Amino acid sequence: MFEADDFIPSNYMNSIDQGSFSWSAPSNIALVKYWGKKDKQIPANPSVSFTLNNCKTITALAFAKKQNDGNFSFDLLFEGKPKEDFKPKIQKFLERVEVYLPFLKDYHFTIDTQNTFPHSSGIASSASGMAALAMNFMSLEKALNPAMTEDYFLSKASFLARLGSGSACRSVKGQVVVWGNQANIKGSTDLYGVEYPYEIHTVFKDFQDTILLVDKGEKQVSSTVGHDLMHGHPFAERRFAQAHENLDKLIPVFKSGDLEEFIKIVESEALTLHAMMMTSLPYFILMKPNTLQIINAIWKFRNETKIPVCFTLDAGANVHVLYPNDVKEKVLQFITGELVGYCQNGQYLCDQIGNGALLG
Repeated sequence: MFEADDFIPSNYMNSIDQGSFSWSAPSNIALVKYWGKKDKQIPANPSVSFTLNNCKTITALAFAKKQNDGNFSFDLLFEGKPKEDFKPKIQKFLERVEVYLPFLKDYHFTIDTQNTFPHSSGIASSASGMAALAMNFMSLEKALNPAMTEDYFLSKASFLARLGSGSACRSVKGQVVVWGNQANIKGSTDLYGVEYPYEIHTVFKDFQDTILLVDKGEKQVSSTVGHDLMHGHPFAERRFAQAHENLDKLIPVFKSGDLEEFIKIVESEALTLHAMMMTSLPYFILMKPNTLQIINAIWKFRNETKIPVCFTLDAGANVHVLYPNDVKEKVLQFITGELVGYCQNGQYLCDQIGNGALLG
């Protein structure tokens, strides 16, 4: 396990004038939700997520040596075109990570990024985007310091990604990723995501996630504002304790493949996240009427067919439909037959569990 100070380099063995790298990093979907944070992007409670495979951000980073004038220098392209409104977020990220990447002001960077999912789909790209950018910066640091170990590379990439977007630290490596200090999970830490270290039943190895796009508009409340609403929230402390309890409950579930218990925990977590938003001040209802229609239809279908399909939600109206691969055909028939009508323009995305960031 690394501490934050371990990620501050002392010196570099090599120098490099210019070059480029390209990484893709996936989105992820939390099963136990992180909601509420402390200073410096430290989570108020631990979380665990499935890494996705198809919904990802592909980011190319080109760099050229410049005079260090004390300023960051970068161009930001989204799908090949300048994207000025993304720049403040990147500037803030560079300021946060400079102490850990002291070479940042020595280069001019061109960051060219694109998503495999539509930008206006309502799927958060901050996790995949920040993870992909962090992997690129780590590739440059590894070029400057070739003796770096893979464990250090990945842990630091996750650590850096977290400073851009908390959940981004779960998009670096592993199918099931834990972020946050949890007494019963070896190696877990608030500083970066770690691969779930214990046995995982085969049923979870190819789990499916079909994302129903209920509302593709801008988020009603930003994640930062949402997390801040947990400060002084009347139910915050109980919620944080519940997250620890649910994570503990998932340990035997991951081992045994007990889908009934898995469904209970995952759906309860999704609804608790939304309950926190409904009971904060100011309060928000992030679901739409069609979100509730979909949830009720999933419950009815599961009750009638005994097929182990469930839902989870992010802080928005879209619904992630989770189910094992061996019932894929029946669930997709159900989705296309009954649920697509509740999606904006009938749109949905098929995804499944993946392994994390990829070079090139």
